[in-house]
Amino acid sequence: MAQANSASGMAVDDECKLRFMELKAKRSHRFIVFKIEEKIQQVVVETLGEPQQSYDDFTASLPANECRYAVYDFDFTTDENVQKSKIFFVAWSPDTSKIRSKMLYASSRDRFRRELDGVQVELQATDPSEISLDIVKERAF
Repeated sequence: MAQANSASGMAVDDECKLRFMELKAKRSHRFIVFKIEEKIQQVVVETLGEPQQSYDDFTASLPANECRYAVYDFDFTTDENVQKSKIFFVAWSPDTSKIRSKMLYASSRDRFRRELDGVQVELQATDPSEISLDIVKERAF
């Protein structure tokens, strides 16, 4: 049963947590894009990225003019040649999206992120340059 939050009234669909656990524990998804369904006041899963999909596939799955939340499982190699991965939470809020939508996503963000236990880095982006691969690499180290 999804819990509603009195502040924003936003519930989180159980599937969000389930898919996130699969990404974290089984690495069965490369990324997940989440959408707020305003009519039902709930955060739902919109897109699941296959493990072999790239970072470009991830950024392409974010709509140009609408807000979304997303998580991305980023693999990288450290300077010491150690393979690592970090889970990024992305709050996508393009400048061109509706004010109401921006406010809704902003007010629900912290609570939703807390539902996803295991996020290591948070990024907020208003345009694609703010979630470029270079920035992600920089934040991963």
